[in-house]
This record gives sequence, C-alpha cells and structure tokens, in this order.
Amino acid sequence: MSFIDKARAKAEELLGRAEEVYGESHGDAAAQVAGEAHRLEAEVELEEERAEEAAQGHGSARPTDEDGRTVG
Repeated sequence: MSFIDKARAKAEELLGRAEEVYGESHGDAAAQVAGEAHRLEAEVELEEERAEEAAQGHGSARPTDEDGRTVG
C-alpha cells in the first residue's frame, strides 16, 4: 500500500467518523450507519496493511482493543 493509499484510507476513516457524529447529533440513523460503515472499512484497510508490513518485517503489528482499534 503506497503512501497515497494510506492517506486515502485515513481520510476515509476520518470522513466516516465525521458522518457518524453528524448522524448522532442530528438523529439521522442512516448517516450514522453510513459513517460507521465508511470508518470500519477504512480501519480494516489500514489494519490489513499494518499486518502485511509486520509479516514482511517492515514494522510491528500494533496491539488492538476488543473493538479492533489500535492501542497506544
């Protein structure tokens, strides 16, 4: 995954978080669910890349909590 792909995935994660918060604050369940889906999809992409890099010896896998979010 190139730097551009990583940046795009991170931007998608942040957009999803913003959409999720918008949905929560405005009582828009559809926006909240769509935002959560965008966020989770981006988090999966980033986590797959981290695992791939760790398997290749280019980094270490980051520990995650029970929700799959990185810790530390």
